[in-house]
Amino acid sequence: MSERFLIRGASVEGGAIRDIRVEGTTIVEVGAGLDAAGARVIDADGLIALPGLVDLHTHLREPGYEASETILTGTRAAAAGGFTAVFAMPNTSPVADTAGVVEQELALGLAAGYATVQPIGAVTVGQQGERLAELGAMARSRANVRVFSDDGFCVWDPLIMRRALEYVKSFGGVVAQHAQDPRLTEGAQMNEGSVSAELGLAGWPAVAEESIIARDVLLAEHVGSRLHVCHLSTAGSVDIIRWAKARGINVTAEVTPHHLLLTDELVRGYDARYKVNPPLRREEDVLAVRAGLADGTIDIVATDHAPHPAEAKSCEWQAAANGMVGLESAVHIVQRVMVDEGLLSWADVARVMSRTPARIGGLATHGTPISAGAPAEITLYDPSGSRVFGTADLHGRSHNSPYLGTSLPGRVVTTMHDGYLTLDDGVLVDAETVAAHAARVATHRVGQSGAAPGARV
Repeated sequence: MSERFLIRGASVEGGAIRDIRVEGTTIVEVGAGLDAAGARVIDADGLIALPGLVDLHTHLREPGYEASETILTGTRAAAAGGFTAVFAMPNTSPVADTAGVVEQELALGLAAGYATVQPIGAVTVGQQGERLAELGAMARSRANVRVFSDDGFCVWDPLIMRRALEYVKSFGGVVAQHAQDPRLTEGAQMNEGSVSAELGLAGWPAVAEESIIARDVLLAEHVGSRLHVCHLSTAGSVDIIRWAKARGINVTAEVTPHHLLLTDELVRGYDARYKVNPPLRREEDVLAVRAGLADGTIDIVATDHAPHPAEAKSCEWQAAANGMVGLESAVHIVQRVMVDEGLLSWADVARVMSRTPARIGGLATHGTPISAGAPAEITLYDPSGSRVFGTADLHGRSHNSPYLGTSLPGRVVTTMHDGYLTLDDGVLVDAETVAAHAARVATHRVGQSGAAPGARV
């Protein structure tokens, strides 16, 4: 039996106060003074209703690196952060460069049930940068892959990058580039600048990112294809994207929450929680990416959630792994640096953290406005108050968050995915209950469509 909910008195995207009635997997009515006999009522007074958040850049680590994260634990972290869909990066073991691996990831996500897991396929075989992976086979698979990336590595060969852009154009795909010139960043440990010089650490220069972006926007223009730039981090990169868009080039870009807030000054303490790739940049870069997100040059916020076990971070700086977990903290950082500073409205947050990432990734069932007939993918968020962010707020397998002990605003109250709750009044719904709801929804959809079990329908 499908669940029925009446969300009463929510501020839809920070605007009008509305009731939202949900039956099964669909929002059936939005209005004032609604009634639904037999429905569970959720009091949303003071809460903002957002379309379920969508992360275009998540590392779920499964298969192969389950000591860091699994698809189950990663999507639990996503639900706790208000996300109803995540795009899983391909740097797994084996690499997600075949139809078989991406279909495995899809099936594991469907079984877990906490969020839609949309696999991203590798651009090159084994992410080695030498020959194209099975892009067409992954696109035709049950996973319906539309985003391809060698994230963690740059597609450094311009001919291979051109061929990838040409190939994905045939089925409406997009190449998501990790912009890092490998020769300019050999041995790099942090941002190149005054702090790296003082600390004696090898620097990661801004031009190593900017030169790849400049090359790739011109390649995208040349072949008439779509390019997405991952984790943009420098003022110069913002300028290049702004120039490319003014020229009419089909490029989108993302910024991470940590590049919106943190600077390379934090590296002075050699705390490896702040070691990330691309590295934390200068204050000038932080201000530039905030401005770029505010004026629309940067299209979306993506977490680059990168879990690592404790031993990969509890070591000397040079030996530590790059990456931070970010699913549970992302919306709070965006509120702190963008909304509370007047740079974005909550409607803008819905755009940069739900609608646009879903559109870039071709995920039609997510990012839709909260309206009658839309899929029941909803996040209820309380922007009032603040709390000290701690390990109790982390629900994945790894705790390498740079925000532990930091006061952050707001609280994710409810996450609704496919018409059932994954987060209920700030508490994750247990895995068995969520999996049972997911199985019921999948069975219903298969019955309606006649599709094979495990297919995206």
